[in-house]
Amino acid sequence: MTITPWQVLVLNQISPSGLERLPAPDYALHRDAEGRGRLAVEPDAILLRSADLHQYPIGPSVKAIARAGAGTNNIPVDAMTKRGVPVFNAPGANANAVKELVLAGMLMAARRLPAALRFVAELDTTVPDLDKIVEDGKKRFAGFELAGQTLGIVGLGRIGCQVADAALALGMQVIGYDPDITVDAAWSLSSQVRRAITLDELLRASNFVTLHVPLVDATRGLIDTRRLAVMPDGAVLLNFSREGVVEDAAVLAALETRKLGRYVCDFPSAALHDRDGVIALPHLGASTREAEDNCARMVADQLRDYLEHGNVNNAVNFPQALMPRGTRWRLAITNANVPNMLGQLSTAIAQAGLNIHDMLNKSRGDLAYTIVDVDSEVPASAIDAMRAIDGVLGVRYLPLAG
Repeated sequence: MTITPWQVLVLNQISPSGLERLPAPDYALHRDAEGRGRLAVEPDAILLRSADLHQYPIGPSVKAIARAGAGTNNIPVDAMTKRGVPVFNAPGANANAVKELVLAGMLMAARRLPAALRFVAELDTTVPDLDKIVEDGKKRFAGFELAGQTLGIVGLGRIGCQVADAALALGMQVIGYDPDITVDAAWSLSSQVRRAITLDELLRASNFVTLHVPLVDATRGLIDTRRLAVMPDGAVLLNFSREGVVEDAAVLAALETRKLGRYVCDFPSAALHDRDGVIALPHLGASTREAEDNCARMVADQLRDYLEHGNVNNAVNFPQALMPRGTRWRLAITNANVPNMLGQLSTAIAQAGLNIHDMLNKSRGDLAYTIVDVDSEVPASAIDAMRAIDGVLGVRYLPLAG
């Protein structure tokens, strides 16, 4: 039987509006102030933001991990997949915050605002000819307008689509590239966005390029010397995605030759610090009250739905699996995606004298996930029989109270 309350380890500062979605007495929240995993309880789940779990002791009691944000580089996802532990995130919850920062980045680059602010901050306001100094100095900061410029968007998820809409409203031309665009994203994308068949096509056509892709093997170093050479002279590159998507050395070389006009990023580094043409922000992409609230609420709801009902929504390593409850008695099974696994599980259920009311089976790569509602209580012997099947990573029995 399911043991309540669910024990949830909370790392980092999570928005209270998210924690409220895990109410007592069904949930007990614990904080690890020292980050050493020395807890009086064995957590069922971990809820975090930026804490590094690669060096954190993740015990066998952990059934799920939820990241109140989009990126999961701070979580050992591959190791959790092998253990049958889903890792949830909050894609799109911070989309508006990032969109607004992209617009700010474009405006800072186009109107030379950082340099202009430094000029004003360094003024000696006691001199009698201050007005003349200002009028003479401002000539160095003449910029250009966004209207009529072409913005290339690499990655057309929720953030990319919102950036596209905002850019169109500003009078920009928009071209997009995403070979893996989802059906939902395609439906939400404006018909005014021109589609690029290749990344090079987008780069050649864009005065501004903004990146919105995850950091995976295929995107590491995506923007390098060769690709920067394709862009128009003086173009602006914006990276609010991940630091490794762009090669810093290639950017600095392109800025030196003025091939690249500005590089706006959310990831300060030693290589980029205080370099001409670089506008670096301190990872502000999701740093708004609204985004933090949205992320926390989204992952808390996903975590609760998984712990209580076995449903999987927005996990980076599990298939999407959502099935309304048909009965009080539910099994959630994680296993290797191999032939005849579903047949073996069905046989074990039948041998226990159980009738399957409804079943959902989904797979993602080498992993499969099955939700089964049956018409009567499941005996412990049936659960043990399923766990003993070679390739089964975990079996959870999730009955509702009668």
